[in-house]
Amino acid sequence: MSGEALALRNLTVARGTREVVRGVTLDIPPGEVTTLLGPNGAGKSSLVLAVGGVLRPRAGQVLLGERDLTPLPPEKRRQAGVAVVPEGRRLLPDLTVAENLQVATYAMSRTQAASGVEYVLSLFPELKERWTVQGRYLSGGQQQMVVLAQAIASRPSILLVDELSLGLAPVVVKRLVPVLAGLAESGVGVLLIEQFAHVALGLARSAYILEGGSIRYHGTASELREKPDLLKSAYLLRTG
Repeated sequence: MSGEALALRNLTVARGTREVVRGVTLDIPPGEVTTLLGPNGAGKSSLVLAVGGVLRPRAGQVLLGERDLTPLPPEKRRQAGVAVVPEGRRLLPDLTVAENLQVATYAMSRTQAASGVEYVLSLFPELKERWTVQGRYLSGGQQQMVVLAQAIASRPSILLVDELSLGLAPVVVKRLVPVLAGLAESGVGVLLIEQFAHVALGLARSAYILEGGSIRYHGTASELREKPDLLKSAYLLRTG
């Protein structure tokens, strides 16, 4: 792991002719969780897709340490150590758990892939029992474990997770949260986008609020927990 921060500098992203992210500057330090909060339609998912290389920014930079990732395609960004878990649990439903992980590690050497799979199974031992089951037959929580495992298997230095708890029961969220905390403790920089503010702020050290495509707030998570009016005004209705 590189131990380098991921830095977004004045990032602007458009969908069609409309700018959905405007001049965003944000830092994801190694070894801690940073959270990005905001209402639906604020531009959070577009920001994540731009960091992953799926969307090309109209302006600004994505930097890993001193390396400019902005011109790189998604696979090169993954190789550099930036892994993205997009919203919506996008696993391949016709493939088994084993095959989904095989697809995720195809670009790695056989030794690296085997090590990565062994690592994610230590984090999610439940997947061993579902190893030969197609993705479509997994529970929502198991599907989320698979997509997290796909990202983590490459042992990234930066992990972006878009809507960890969306559609999941609280008991499943409680199972997944310590995994992200453990990754941060191991040195990974984690950016968590999360609909439940109390979950995100309980994990994160730093917090940002994105509203209307722009950063409205940046400070510590503990400070934001003491500003319920700010959370409410940002349309974060699920604050506890």
